[in-house]
Amino acid sequence: MEAALERFIVYGKTQLGFSKHTEKAYRIDLNEFIDFSKKNGVDKVDLIDVILIRRYLSYLATKNLNKNSIIRKISAVRSFINYLYENKIIKLNPFDVINIPKKEQTLPYFLTEEEVEVLIDANTPDKVLSKEPNYKFAFRDYALLMLLYSSGLRRSEAVGLNVGDVDFISGFVRVYGKGRKERIVPVGENALKAIKKYLDTRPDVVASSPLFVNKDGKRISSTSVFLILLKMAKRARFTRKIKPHMLRHSFATHLLNHGCDIRGVSQMLGHSDLSTTQIYTHLSIEHLKKVYNKYHPRAKK
Repeated sequence: MEAALERFIVYGKTQLGFSKHTEKAYRIDLNEFIDFSKKNGVDKVDLIDVILIRRYLSYLATKNLNKNSIIRKISAVRSFINYLYENKIIKLNPFDVINIPKKEQTLPYFLTEEEVEVLIDANTPDKVLSKEPNYKFAFRDYALLMLLYSSGLRRSEAVGLNVGDVDFISGFVRVYGKGRKERIVPVGENALKAIKKYLDTRPDVVASSPLFVNKDGKRISSTSVFLILLKMAKRARFTRKIKPHMLRHSFATHLLNHGCDIRGVSQMLGHSDLSTTQIYTHLSIEHLKKVYNKYHPRAKK
């Protein structure tokens, strides 16, 4: 079973574009499934059947996990078994006769437009350097912030950008999202100006250079983006933690609030299914309710 798992991981990395984070998560969840299988007398992949899967689902139900964590673990096992079935390693797919619980939809956390303005204003290079004259990454951090909010990129997508992926003339950035799917996303003028000023601070920049680099001149990590944003939120005196994905949520929500078509937002976010973007319409509807209550003459008692 371990050998089959390794082949699946290789397939995921080469064909599905697994990131390091995704690979790690799959390894944890699938090793747990393999340990469970062996304890239940199944030590070969061709012995996996409906009974084993049902027992595993019952086992997960006894653990102190939230519903979405359970669904994630089941999804990992299902992907593994689908791979085994499609490659004719097993003859039957147990999940053909098993109903999988649906993921709970929770409204994403996002920043208001006013909060975004405060965050940006507190982290302009001039203000940062006036208070922290020895800080070397004021222009980099500001460019990163502006890009994340301007284009709604995932932090892994921003980290993976090269200088040549930014088209300063047309105002677009070439992004490789989940599964290495390529898409073109617009970038606002203010973000492009911030990126240009940041690149002006770097020597010997070529198209193949990473767009955002650390002190050693190497590509920054996803963890670095998280820490950079925490530092920025602290400068803005925010009382709650600001995570990179919140800027992505804010990007989508603010576009919808200002009348952008949901299909356009879905395309910019890189969603393969429009239903994934639908969650942002709930947030936009709340905005419409506020507008309605404020301006309609018969909305209030």
